[in-house]
Amino acid sequence: MSFSFFRGQLAEVIQWKDPQPSVLLWKFPSVHDEIKTASKLLVGPGQGVLLVYEGRVATVFEAEGLYSLETDNQPFITTLLRLRTGFESEHKLHVYFYRRADNLNQPWGTATPVKYLDPVYHFPVQLGAHGNFSFRVADARRFFTEVTGLSDTYAVPQATRLLQSRLGQELAMQLATAGWSYQQLDAQLGALAANLREPLAAEFAQLGLELMDFRLTGTQFDAGTQQRIGQLAGAVANSQAAASVGLSYAELEKLNALRDAARTSGSLTGAGLQAGAGAELGRLLTSQPNPMPHAATDPAEQLQKLKQLFDAGVITATEFEAKKKAWLDKWE
Repeated sequence: MSFSFFRGQLAEVIQWKDPQPSVLLWKFPSVHDEIKTASKLLVGPGQGVLLVYEGRVATVFEAEGLYSLETDNQPFITTLLRLRTGFESEHKLHVYFYRRADNLNQPWGTATPVKYLDPVYHFPVQLGAHGNFSFRVADARRFFTEVTGLSDTYAVPQATRLLQSRLGQELAMQLATAGWSYQQLDAQLGALAANLREPLAAEFAQLGLELMDFRLTGTQFDAGTQQRIGQLAGAVANSQAAASVGLSYAELEKLNALRDAARTSGSLTGAGLQAGAGAELGRLLTSQPNPMPHAATDPAEQLQKLKQLFDAGVITATEFEAKKKAWLDKWE
């Protein structure tokens, strides 16, 4: 029998000497997966230990301290030691250390875009979301059974992916039922995070984890949603511009269509369309009823409307000057 074999059976201190903050579970390395005679177990601050006997969690140490695995009154250890024969036993034991300390401000982000229908403007929205969360291992036995299994290590980033895998569907449901438009999301991040925390905490609890804090710090729309938002913003701006000069949005769009057609047509056709746009503008400005009693007799107001149409690119400089001269001539 080799010396290395006997050396492997000498008493030792079983401990997690250099725990990394990013590691939640760590298996103590042992050649024969056995408790050695007179071995001691050191549980450091912020640590816990699971003794896994033949694939099942036999006991959990949650209090820090130094334990003698031969003399301490632990029912499982007493039973195991009685089973031992000589140096080696057919009854194998794994020792797992786990992190009991809090894991604070862990960043998260949605793995895939979240989709929902904007409840105000009724167009599809896709967005990503990001934030941070804090958690800890609350039930080590359940955590080992439901999540880590017999893995040698389990890291915090794996727990983050676990949260993200459950987040997308819950976030989509909350957005669909909250009734918030895309314009309101930035102002509602706190409320949305609070709504998400309760169902996520319940799912984490089933895995032996406690979700201590959950925050949503921002969202990012995908390219298609940004394009739809831009189109909507342009339509709103055009509608407001039309209203400011006494026109309806449909009438302004008609003028814009004439103008665009003129710019893309041949010279003669374009000239005819330009004339048509000018005539249509004149008809609208002279026939559009105005709720202000003095507006029809106020050339300054009419000239202001013309200037707004010119600034918006609806009429050309030539048309602006011609109409301005006509109004001035009329009121001389």
